[in-house]
Amino acid sequence: MEIGVVSDTHGRLAPAVLTALAGVELILHAGDIGHEAILDRLATIAPVLAIHGNTDEGTALARTYPAHRWIEREGVMIYLTHIGGQPRHLVQSLPKTADGRVPRVYIFGHSHRPLYEMYNGVLFLNPGTAGAPRGAGLSVARLTVANGQASAAIIELER
Repeated sequence: MEIGVVSDTHGRLAPAVLTALAGVELILHAGDIGHEAILDRLATIAPVLAIHGNTDEGTALARTYPAHRWIEREGVMIYLTHIGGQPRHLVQSLPKTADGRVPRVYIFGHSHRPLYEMYNGVLFLNPGTAGAPRGAGLSVARLTVANGQASAAIIELER
């Protein structure tokens, strides 16, 4: 299964995002959405699961979307949150499901800087920003999950 991953749109969506994510079966938005219309545009490609980020606090987005969520696809547990950090620190206190499982994929945003790192058996993925660059440029990620395995690629976008 191919999953598109975006974050930190802040009410703006680079046109190249739609092309970069063409053909995915699901899109995950890791927060700081900015406006519901962003999710509507992404939904023209595939179903969207989103969480709210810190800049969505106090808005209808924060009342509609959770702060984090668990998603299981193809035998892979995915944890979606907004604020992450360095994998070597995150791996020390991974969240657990109600039945005690930890994520195989930990997705976050917030920094606007893409990250793809496998650490202690967990794939840590930050797609960067799909709409509001802060020096690092625009990017999204494509996550592939199949048969209990996960891999990803960061896709840099034209401004």
